[in-house]
Amino acid sequence: MHSFIAFRLYGPLAAWGDIAVGEQRPTTPHPSKSAVLGLVAAALGIRRDDDAAHAALRDGYGYAVRADALGSPLRDYHTSQFAKSTSRLKHLRTRRDELADRHNLGTVLSFRDYRTDAVHTACLHARSAPDAPTPQALVGALKHPRFPLYLGRRSCPLALPLNPYLIEADDLAAALRAYDEAHPLDQWAILTTQLDLRAPEDAPCWWEDGLPTGSLSPSATTPRYDQPGSRARRHFSARTEHYRAGGQG
Repeated sequence: MHSFIAFRLYGPLAAWGDIAVGEQRPTTPHPSKSAVLGLVAAALGIRRDDDAAHAALRDGYGYAVRADALGSPLRDYHTSQFAKSTSRLKHLRTRRDELADRHNLGTVLSFRDYRTDAVHTACLHARSAPDAPTPQALVGALKHPRFPLYLGRRSCPLALPLNPYLIEADDLAAALRAYDEAHPLDQWAILTTQLDLRAPEDAPCWWEDGLPTGSLSPSATTPRYDQPGSRARRHFSARTEHYRAGGQG
């Protein structure tokens, strides 16, 4: 038997960062591993510069996600002002104070992509790793997070509770079925008129190497550059991700 922690991600807007070049800030259709683990780290109260704690979380949990509703793409033409000289910011306490010095301002123009009305079920597989938080600690933190949680960007808050659930199962497919029984999508009846929810067996699913998958077999395998390295320096490395178009099979 294996320990899994499953929870459901929904908000009107989400942004799952992809490789960004220049003014383009794209998003993938499903959450990246770094985004999901970043959300868990925020719930646990791990600060961005605590590389050891982030590494323990990364090494202690395998990642999988299922798209229950893919949502729709949305592009925003984004303008943002910033302070060109950060040496002047040490004594400032608010964003308003930062922008008060008109002679120290620059402007960044960018196109930022989002997904609207997307629903994903994330599932983390507990591994044996030194100093990794326990599955019970993760569930407790996701129910009562220490830091605010958001779906990729701070402009994308959660719209519903995560409903985390600790599952003992033989494999990923069994864990997803157990979560669906405990937290069925039809409980979201108030949202079904606006969300294109799929049946679990029809929903696409992604997972990384090393997970016991049961009846899940990949339709494709691709590299993904979202393995967290240093959060403070925003370093990410490659990992292998498997994809199943038909969900649980």
